[in-house]
Amino acid sequence: MKNKIKSVKGTYDLLPFEIHKWQEIENKLKKIFSLYNFREIRTPIFEKSKLFSRSVGEFTDIVNKEMYSFLDKGKESLTLRPELTASVVRSYIEHNFQQISPIHKIWYYGPLFRQEKPQAGRYRQFYQFGSEIFGSAYPESDVELIDLAYTIYTKLGLKNFTLYINSLGNKENRSKYIELLKSELLPHKNEMCDNCKNRYENNVLRLFDCKNKICKNIMNEHAPLIIDYLTNEEKDYFNEIKELLENLNIKYKVDPTMVRGLDYYTNMIFEIRSESLGSQDALCGGGRYDNLVEDLGGKSTSAVGFAAGMERLMIAMEKENLFDDELNKLDIYVAIMNENVRNESMKIVKNIRSNNFSVDTDFQRRSVKAMMREANRKKAKFSIVIGENEIQSGEIKIKTMSDGSENTVKIDEISEFLSQNIL
Repeated sequence: MKNKIKSVKGTYDLLPFEIHKWQEIENKLKKIFSLYNFREIRTPIFEKSKLFSRSVGEFTDIVNKEMYSFLDKGKESLTLRPELTASVVRSYIEHNFQQISPIHKIWYYGPLFRQEKPQAGRYRQFYQFGSEIFGSAYPESDVELIDLAYTIYTKLGLKNFTLYINSLGNKENRSKYIELLKSELLPHKNEMCDNCKNRYENNVLRLFDCKNKICKNIMNEHAPLIIDYLTNEEKDYFNEIKELLENLNIKYKVDPTMVRGLDYYTNMIFEIRSESLGSQDALCGGGRYDNLVEDLGGKSTSAVGFAAGMERLMIAMEKENLFDDELNKLDIYVAIMNENVRNESMKIVKNIRSNNFSVDTDFQRRSVKAMMREANRKKAKFSIVIGENEIQSGEIKIKTMSDGSENTVKIDEISEFLSQNIL
């Protein structure tokens, strides 16, 4: 037997008997985004590599270690997108969104690619949804976005999640803080893990993310917190966000050690974390990025956004038993007894479908007993058996699969019966 070709490490198939769970979430997301008047955008799966090195940060793990980059035939470096905000900002600039309207509320959904170590809820091809608001420098837009994310998880039924917020200050103030942080940590640099020694030189804020016990102790004991070095203006902005959240009855906790993994964030940042996910507990994260549009060649534009992982959301919903198997049930299964009634039976199947009911039938010409087993396997709500007697009389028996009860119905009234009995 020849060796089987398997999927690439860190990728997976969305199988036909599982994908209804994804579709359930996707349908709800579309409805919620529309409630907040966000419009969808779809960007290419690959972009010019410099887009991500300029936006995400040259010394981030994503750019240094995780990007899938390649040279095209024109010798230009392209990258499978590792995140979506940069792509959305590129599109915002390229298509002159500012000239269309001062405010844009955009959402997205799609696959992303990072060559990192696969683990629970983290893959090399993964899926995210998220949203961005362009054009507002005021706290209302931050809170609108947080409220949107909070509402998504609430409407999906999740219970075990918490909102965390922090402020990184503006770009200039953060640079001063970074110098202070490096100064305070320099005497302890040699005690850190190798990864943190590298982060100290190139991306010192990420030291807060290290899970190494020694590094965590060093940070807890010696690292100043950026929230203590905010300007009065930044403190007022952050306090206004907290006040607005409290006004909307959105519970939150301040996490002064939270920094996020991307360089473009300024001022407010947030995460929503689930107690159902273990150590990799972030459901979504985001914040304000008022410099990114200008950094990528556009006009100065205030912006705020968030991104959320589908895989971790799936894990959390599975653990909280939130998927409705009813959504995957077939409305009716039609068992065709023999060749003599096949043509008429297929007409009946088509007619039922034309009235927006899901129908399936047998394609192996098996026995009625085998077809009824198939109806059970497909979780059909009802089933019918069509033979010559049924075609001649114009009546069939509709069987309710949950309790085995039967109702005699005229063939041309099957859809009417289904509409009255399927809630």
